[in-house]
Order: sequence, then C-alpha cells, then structure tokens
Amino acid sequence: MRCAALTGISPEVIRDLRSGRPRTIELQSTHNIVTIAGVESGPRVHIFMTSTDIEDLGPGDTGICVDLLSSVISMKRIVEYSQGIYYEERERMSARVQVKYCSPSVVKEVFHEGLCDPTQVEVLKSSCYHAG
Repeated sequence: MRCAALTGISPEVIRDLRSGRPRTIELQSTHNIVTIAGVESGPRVHIFMTSTDIEDLGPGDTGICVDLLSSVISMKRIVEYSQGIYYEERERMSARVQVKYCSPSVVKEVFHEGLCDPTQVEVLKSSCYHAG
C-alpha cells in the first residue's frame, strides 16, 4: 500500500497512538507540513508515521499506519518587541492533524524527491496472529 509518510515523530506520541484513541498532533517540520498539504482527510486515508528522520528513512524501517480523520494547516504571525524600539515579525506555519491508530507497518520503498515534495512510502501492513 502506498501512502504519505510523517517522519521524526516522537516515540512517545507513537506509543500513545497505539492505545487506539484518536489524537491531535501539531506538526511544525516543513517536510511533514508539505506532506500533509498534499493529502485530503477521509475515512479510508492512511498515513505512515515513524520516529525515523527523513534523511534516514529506508526499506525495513518500522512505524505505524494511522487513519487521517482531519487536518488543518494554519499560519501564525509572531511579533516580538525588544527595548521599545526594535521589533521582529515572523510567520510560522503549522499543521494540526487528528489521527487514529490502524496497524503496525514496515517500509518497503521510499518516494521522496526533495524538501518541497511530499514524502510517500510503500508499506507492508504487519499482521500478528496469536494461537489461542
């Protein structure tokens, strides 16, 4: 299955998602925002999430597949004043995504052209069966 990939996600966030409850995450990494901007949310949309950095992502890396419930990209403007005369104005883009755990996954192939292109991966959904 080919899907968008979010990389560099905290292992604690991934562990929390495995509990099965929907979670909202704020993304600030440029490559993750570009990836989310190219994906429309819906009930059958899967995203691969991993704690591996984008530069190190390759076949065999593990992570989880999540259902993308909603996504919002926003721009925040920040103005900082210093000593009453000098001020600095900055803009920060962020994406808030609500996701729900689907299954563990392993990367089969990575499709990433550069910083301004979305990251996609071919994943194998892992299945674990227990004899009862």
